[in-house]
Amino acid sequence: MASTATIHIIGAGLAGSEAAWQLAQRQIPVILYEMRPAQSTPAHQTGYCAELVCSNSLRADDPQRNAVGVLHQEMRLLDSLILHTADRHRLPAGGALAVDREGFAAAVSEQLQQHPLITLVRQELPAPPAEGVTLIASGPLTSPALSRWLEELLGPQLSFYDALAPIVAYDSIDFSQCWKQSRYDKGGDDYINCPLDKEQYETFVAALLAAEQVPFKSFEKVNYFEGCLPIEVMAARGIQTLRFGPMKPVGLFNPHQGGKTPYAVVQLRQDNRLATLWNMVGFQTKLTWPAQKEIFRMIPGLQQAEFMRLGAIHRNLFIDSPRLLTPHLALRSHPNLFFAGQITGVEGYVESAACGLLAGLFLAEWVEHGSVSRFPPVTTAIGALLTHITSGAIGPSFQPMNINFGLFPELPQTTRKTDRKAALSQRALQDLQQWIGKNA
Repeated sequence: MASTATIHIIGAGLAGSEAAWQLAQRQIPVILYEMRPAQSTPAHQTGYCAELVCSNSLRADDPQRNAVGVLHQEMRLLDSLILHTADRHRLPAGGALAVDREGFAAAVSEQLQQHPLITLVRQELPAPPAEGVTLIASGPLTSPALSRWLEELLGPQLSFYDALAPIVAYDSIDFSQCWKQSRYDKGGDDYINCPLDKEQYETFVAALLAAEQVPFKSFEKVNYFEGCLPIEVMAARGIQTLRFGPMKPVGLFNPHQGGKTPYAVVQLRQDNRLATLWNMVGFQTKLTWPAQKEIFRMIPGLQQAEFMRLGAIHRNLFIDSPRLLTPHLALRSHPNLFFAGQITGVEGYVESAACGLLAGLFLAEWVEHGSVSRFPPVTTAIGALLTHITSGAIGPSFQPMNINFGLFPELPQTTRKTDRKAALSQRALQDLQQWIGKNA
């Protein structure tokens, strides 16, 4: 392939934006197609590239304890547009990497638009261009027209449902009942905590279970991703489920009650740089909007809450990647067609961007040499994620997956359980640095 070939990318979400940047930085022209704002989705609110729709958190940033923290660090080493921009727009969130949602997306958009080798086209594509090489990074909210084209090409698509958590206005929170603190004071006062006693908690759970939900259409099959269950679905699994999930009170001490640990707690996390908007952590939901307002105002401190965004439900698509894709993310049956992001079955903001980064690296090599031979080590987080989506379970058992230490190959030496995560992290970062040194 000639190095002057232009790559078409469908979708300017996290994966598409990252892939476009990686290619352009390697002197490969890119045409990046984004249908927003002319045509939106049930979840997006702006026309920005790389808009974060569910939460403003890219999750834990500590590579010694969290696999996603390892992935963060690896992406920094690989000069990720998304991670570098997130670092510049981060907000206080304890050990998590949270960002000013609008500032982050605006900055990504500006960098893409100013790059001389990236052409951003605001247009929906119902199918890839007939000629050339195309990367489909249209995400889990792929437009109906492109979804139909994919279904005709690939057969029936797998799908699951994802939900958005409400956002509350800061000045509507009653701090005579709430307080600021991170668990075990890790990060200081980054979260707002709304405490519930036993009676309040049980009344709240009962109200969740009795509340009206948004009905599914007759053709929709419910298949939730376990890592992002609606709050009412979790509540239906047992009265104590929420206390051991998003409402767990451990590590929190209520100053209004002499430092006592509450029976349960609802946490809110800062959602914008001005700290005027706060996200209800883990409260993704498919309740109707009137039900949400009534029930969430039962939470102490939120009785007068002003909801700047209420929860919503939307359909997400992903393909059977282990069966359909090569190890370098090309479609086996159509080698000029590549895929990246959540449509491949990775789950999460960071994983989606990481997949886009990989696609950019692979496409750059493919354009230059006509083949791909340089793969990140499977011992790395980014390599483990790639292994999962290209050679994981096949068929109905293939499900979206966040990066986790269970995807990493075991250590060759015996390691104490308490040291295992740190050892896996150290090996991953060392192996990636060596790989970068050989492939720079």
